[in-house]
Amino acid sequence: MSTLTILGILPLIGALIVATLGKSDARRAKLVAFATSIITALYAIVVAIGFQIDRPGFQFVESREWIPAFGITYGVGVDGLSLVMILLAVILVPIVILAGWDEAEGGRWSAKTFYILILILETMMIGVFAATDLFLFYVFFEAMLIPVYFLIGGYGSGERIQAAVKFLLYSLFGGLLMLASMIGLYVMANDQIGKTFDISALSRLEMSSTTEHLLFLGFFIAFAIKAPLWPVHTWLPDAAKSATPGTSVLLLGVLDKVGTFGMIRYCLELFPNASKTFTPFIITLAVISIIYGAFLAIGQKEIKRLIAFTSISHFGFIVMGIFAMTTQGHSGSALYMVNHGFSTAALFLVAGWMIKRRGSSLIADFGGLQRVTPVMAWSFFIAGLSGLALPGLSSFVSEILVLVGTYTRYPVAAVIGGIGIILAALYILIPVQRTLHGPTAPGNENLADLNLREKIAIAPVIALIVLLGFYPKPALDLINPVAETTIAKSGFTDPAPTVGSERR
Repeated sequence: MSTLTILGILPLIGALIVATLGKSDARRAKLVAFATSIITALYAIVVAIGFQIDRPGFQFVESREWIPAFGITYGVGVDGLSLVMILLAVILVPIVILAGWDEAEGGRWSAKTFYILILILETMMIGVFAATDLFLFYVFFEAMLIPVYFLIGGYGSGERIQAAVKFLLYSLFGGLLMLASMIGLYVMANDQIGKTFDISALSRLEMSSTTEHLLFLGFFIAFAIKAPLWPVHTWLPDAAKSATPGTSVLLLGVLDKVGTFGMIRYCLELFPNASKTFTPFIITLAVISIIYGAFLAIGQKEIKRLIAFTSISHFGFIVMGIFAMTTQGHSGSALYMVNHGFSTAALFLVAGWMIKRRGSSLIADFGGLQRVTPVMAWSFFIAGLSGLALPGLSSFVSEILVLVGTYTRYPVAAVIGGIGIILAALYILIPVQRTLHGPTAPGNENLADLNLREKIAIAPVIALIVLLGFYPKPALDLINPVAETTIAKSGFTDPAPTVGSERR
């Protein structure tokens, strides 16, 4: 059994232990789930320490026959990109459990079921990033929908059933398109190299231009829905509003990254020529997402919907960097995925505490929190500044890399996308002003500040936001080799500087 298999099984073991507990034993279920997530995170860190940065290709590889009649294997392995995404997932899970200690209360099912779903989802997140067999990736890609559907529909608020169904239908539609493209790849592989779903083998297939374009679209639409990218984004605001804060953190912080991860791992590597063909169109969609998401975020009156629309804008930056087809753009996008995960986690967690204390999610119902709850206010402020990419905080480095990498090949798109930075200042600073400053709103006079458990939960997220803002090198050391390899496989090279040659 490989290191990655053990890592994926650990949360399942915790889920089985929780399943043996009584329905009324909520406290023990929380403790077991939290302890399991801590052990999983520590083990993942040990795996990361053993990762060799200067060694190309996948590491900690395991490949076993699963369904040999169709050439399907249980194949797992990690490169720098998949490793940082796994680390993001396993770090956020214990934070979510600790931060939302009473989040399962009042749900449709018991707290035990809630934590079983969280731990199963953690296994799915590890598996989807570690899979090196396309069929195995698809299984994890679709299986993740099940725990998320029940987490939103069973433990959310408001129109949670409608939001859960909308999320499921959008995701299933994208998954069916990807399945159709997978079948096409399998048929061609059977004719050319034999039955296989191995990613490396599939990347060597020869196909006509029309076939490649159609198969590319099947994958890309599925990943665009998951990301989400305009115009297939409409499920996200409803899901984020209805889900519990912890579920929203995992949904926007990790699961949505499967979409952009898939664009890098599968769209570019399996269909390099189609990627070149559709790049201008996708860059246009990304720019629209940046501006559209920012404008809608500015006009939001509900705090969780506001955070969801800011994420649509941020995912526009990530997709733009990916399809800029430069190493800087790719490195920036991958780093952006990590940084967005932590900054969004901080925003949703603090927003959840604010909503729970105030009994309302409307921005207008907050005001003067800086004087009443200073620790909570400062946590929200720092998370917001990271969301607008303030220098010194994590998102700044990734956003600059994306814009610089895009400008070298698509200067107009980079300039228009840069307007999103100005709009970000509006959609972050206006809510900050309305919620944290000014006169104390009626009903806020006696709100409690963060307790010790909540401070412990938010502290590592804030620390990582600051650390990656000043010292992103550890993450970039893992990401940069993957970016260079992906660009080379896609048939691109970084544009050469032209300033000197243009001088007379």
